[in-house]
Amino acid sequence: MTRLKARIVDLIEAVGPMPVNEYMALCLFDPRDGYYTTREPFGAAGDFITAPEISQMFGELVAVWLYQAWQAIGLPLPVTVAEIGPGRGTLMKDMLRTLSRLDPALANGAAFAMVETSPRLADVQKQTLGATPFAISWHETIDTLPRQPLLIVGNELFDAVPIRQFVRAGAEWRERMVGLDDADNLCFFAGAGSLDPTLLPRDAGDAPQGAIVEVAPARTALMAAIAERIARDGGGGLFLDYGHLLPGIGDTLQALRRHNHEDVLANPGEVDLTSHVDFAALATVVRAHGLDAHLSTQGNFLLGMGILERAGQLGANAGQAARDEIADAVERLAGPQAMGELFKALAVVPRGTALRPFATAD
Repeated sequence: MTRLKARIVDLIEAVGPMPVNEYMALCLFDPRDGYYTTREPFGAAGDFITAPEISQMFGELVAVWLYQAWQAIGLPLPVTVAEIGPGRGTLMKDMLRTLSRLDPALANGAAFAMVETSPRLADVQKQTLGATPFAISWHETIDTLPRQPLLIVGNELFDAVPIRQFVRAGAEWRERMVGLDDADNLCFFAGAGSLDPTLLPRDAGDAPQGAIVEVAPARTALMAAIAERIARDGGGGLFLDYGHLLPGIGDTLQALRRHNHEDVLANPGEVDLTSHVDFAALATVVRAHGLDAHLSTQGNFLLGMGILERAGQLGANAGQAARDEIADAVERLAGPQAMGELFKALAVVPRGTALRPFATAD
C-alpha cells in the first residue's frame, strides 16, 4: 500500500467517502505524496511522453501560431507570452528559440512566464531553460501575470484538472464516490449527491444503469479565468489535450504508469490520473466571454501549420536514420492512429479573428 493510499483510507474511515474530484486532487497534488509534487513523470523513462518531448516541431509550430496571434491583435508590446502547466519546460524552450528567430523585437520585448503549481517541476523547468538569454518569471496562478495582453499556451493541461463523476442509478444520476469495501479496500459506489439535469448530455436519458457522466467545474473555472484575462487585456490562447469535441457519456478516468494503464484506485500518488477533456464545454465558456473558440484535431492543426514542410526542412540535409526519426515523429504527433485524432486543439481569440489553420467561424 502506498503512503498516500494509507492516508486516504484513514481519511475515509474518519470522515466518510470522498467524491472522485477530491480523490483525484489528492492523488495528483497532495503536498507530501501527490504524483506531481514527488516525481518527474515525463519522457521515455517516466510514465508518459508529451508532444514537445517527441519532436521540436511541435513547439516550433505552436510558436508560429502564437506569433500570428500577436500580429492579429496589433503587435502590442509589452505582451506576456505564458505557458500554463509547462511540464519539463521543453515546449517553452522550443518556443523561445523559434520566436527569437521569427521576430527579435517580440522576443526581446515580451515578458515570458511559466504558470506552475509544483515547486519540484518549477525547478526542472529552470534547469531546462537555464541557458536561455530571455528573462522568465514563474507564477503559481495566472492571477499574478502582468496586466497586459496575454498569449498563453497549455499542452496537456486540462486532462489533469480533477473531474466529478455521476453514475446512473434508477432514474437519477448519483455522484460517484471513493469509499471502502468490507475488507477496507478502496472502491467506487454511488453516493447521495445528485446532478443538475441541465448539465447532462442530450442523450443521457437513453443511458443504461451504471453509466457514467463526467462534469468538470474546476476545468470550467480555469478556462473562465483565462478567457476573462484575454477578454479584458487582449491576446489569445492555444490549448491542446486529449479529449472529445462533442459531449457524451462514459468513464474516461484512467491511471498511467510507465506508459501502461493501471487500476485508478490501486496506487494513489504513484500513477498519473487523467480524464478526457470535453472541448465543447471549454468552448462554451470561451464564447460566453465574448471571444471566439475554434476547435480542431491536433493532426489537422499541425498539418495546417506546416508540420510536413518543417519535417522536410529538418530532413533535407540529414542522414536516413534522422529522416526516419523525423517521419516517425510526424506520424506520432499528427497521424490519425496516434495523437492526431485523439488529441484536440482549442484556439481562443478575439471575436472575428481569423488565424491559420482555423476557419473564421466554427
